[in-house]
Amino acid sequence: MSVVVVKIGTSSVTGTDGAIDVTRVAKLCAEVVELRAVGHQVVVVTSGAISAGLPALGMTRAQARDTATLQAISAVGQSRLMRVYDEVFGSHGVVCGQVLIAPLDFMVRQQYLHARSTLQRLLALGVVPVVNENDALADDEIRFGDNDRIAALVAHLLAADVLVLLTDTAGVLTADPRLDAGASLIAEILEVDASLEAAAGGAGTARGSGGMASKLAAAKIAAWSGVRTVIAAADRGDVLAGAVAGDAGVGTIVRPRAKRLGARKLWIAFAVGSSGTVVVDAGARRALVERNVSLLPAGVVEARGSFAVGDAVEVAGPDGRAFAKGLVQLSAGQLRAVAGRRTSELGEGLPHEVVHRDDLVVLP
Repeated sequence: MSVVVVKIGTSSVTGTDGAIDVTRVAKLCAEVVELRAVGHQVVVVTSGAISAGLPALGMTRAQARDTATLQAISAVGQSRLMRVYDEVFGSHGVVCGQVLIAPLDFMVRQQYLHARSTLQRLLALGVVPVVNENDALADDEIRFGDNDRIAALVAHLLAADVLVLLTDTAGVLTADPRLDAGASLIAEILEVDASLEAAAGGAGTARGSGGMASKLAAAKIAAWSGVRTVIAAADRGDVLAGAVAGDAGVGTIVRPRAKRLGARKLWIAFAVGSSGTVVVDAGARRALVERNVSLLPAGVVEARGSFAVGDAVEVAGPDGRAFAKGLVQLSAGQLRAVAGRRTSELGEGLPHEVVHRDDLVVLP
């Protein structure tokens, strides 16, 4: 029995007026029910709480600019959004359950295990988990801001077989179709690289918070998790069945990597933000990339930013380009004081590693 994680964005569950479009939600739910009928377990990650809350408060998106107001609107809208899912799934005789997730659920090991066991139990009970970020209470400094990354992390959490990211375009295109009528679909991506991410741009619509760049970032997380991703149009007929089957032309397929990252290293690489940058010399860069060793002070050239012990930092080579990420065992001040020194020259009590190899992820 395979696990499928389906993410649908705000622009794909709302109409032109910005309100929740029950017809669009009904299409999604009907296709989820069809997947379940042939033996798949399905998790839905949905946006739309703010769009559902605005009409109830008689407000427009232009009136909701500050974080506190947006969070209040989300609190009003979340129950209304879930009511739509509950009623539509109920019409098919299917029970759904709300799961609100925050970044700490992936950052704290105990929370990670608890989130996984809850989702697994819901699936075992025959429930369709409907996941959203806990926007109403999220700390603005510690939040995802879009559900694409949440969907990818949920896919990792459950060791899903397929992640389907539904959007308002056919998939990843060669150019922005709003600017280039000749833009065509990229059917398959073997590796999400910097050039693809740069070409993807920002948010696609005024109502959405993600956009194609966000979806490619999520696909990269999924690829490192060993999960195949399909980015496809939400309004395409039988899109979920086609995505799961891997039908040609259903959307853009992003292939998983052969080497899968463990949960801890995936968290370091993608779930926690960087607090600074450690620049290393060419020898240290080569050793980290080729030999899977720890980063020592001797190889450090510079420490940029202000970070504390345990913070995540990017590791950059002499050219300034980041090639790795890890958790530091020295603060920025401590590291500046010992940068370039050999282990024998370190003061008593200082860690010998700047970043231990177990806390370091080398990325392409």
